[in-house]
Amino acid sequence: MRPTLRFRLDRLIQHLAFMRLTRIYVEQALAVGTQITLADGAAHHLRQVLRLRDGNPVVLFDGRGRDYSGQLFLEGRNGVSVEISTCTDEEPLTPLNISIGLGISRGERMDFAIQKSVELGVAAITPLVTDHCAARSSGVRNQKRWDHWKRVVISACEQSGRRRVPVLGKVVNLQDWAALSDGVTGILLDPDALDTLDRLPHPGRQIRLLSGPEGGLSKREQDLALAHGFTSVRLGPRILRTETSPLAAIAAVQMLWGDFRSS
Repeated sequence: MRPTLRFRLDRLIQHLAFMRLTRIYVEQALAVGTQITLADGAAHHLRQVLRLRDGNPVVLFDGRGRDYSGQLFLEGRNGVSVEISTCTDEEPLTPLNISIGLGISRGERMDFAIQKSVELGVAAITPLVTDHCAARSSGVRNQKRWDHWKRVVISACEQSGRRRVPVLGKVVNLQDWAALSDGVTGILLDPDALDTLDRLPHPGRQIRLLSGPEGGLSKREQDLALAHGFTSVRLGPRILRTETSPLAAIAAVQMLWGDFRSS
């Protein structure tokens, strides 16, 4: 086999091995040189869903900024433990702390917005009850739905390689969330606004984005946000869907002031 072809084959094998490497979030605090027993949920996922076996390599993270590599051991019928051997450097802090308030939208649209917000690097996500909220039943606030969104956040971290888990706030009214924004640069996403992101001054270290549900934000809510210092901004000449608008905004502010820029 020619050396160049052999080199490419070796690189492909290494890439495939990396792609198969399992990375999973655990709530236990992790440390090199320790062996931990995984909680039932994580153990079931590794053992029954992914079908891992004794000795398989696995990567764990606890949301505090590092990945921990180790070896998996099956215990009894259902148990799983991991012996941790190495860890990565701590994930650098982003130059721009982005918090986003999302008006609650229907099912998959809300899941998609949360998932991609995590992948794009937000620090905090808060589901908001708004005047035009599609899901206004008592179930909006229940723990079951919040737990589902939390799993979406965790899964997005596992997939994207994030070592710090964004904060998922409890469901609150827009008014309560906006009141916490005083003193922080706030951006209200509004297709009818006159300003665009490139006209805004540098926000400093923190920024808050506000995005409405399918029906948009009411005039009352827009006025409320403006009263708390938010600036209305449009994202180009097109009207974006409720799950597209916040993601376009996050990507844009990351490019202007965040970690999409080279350091």
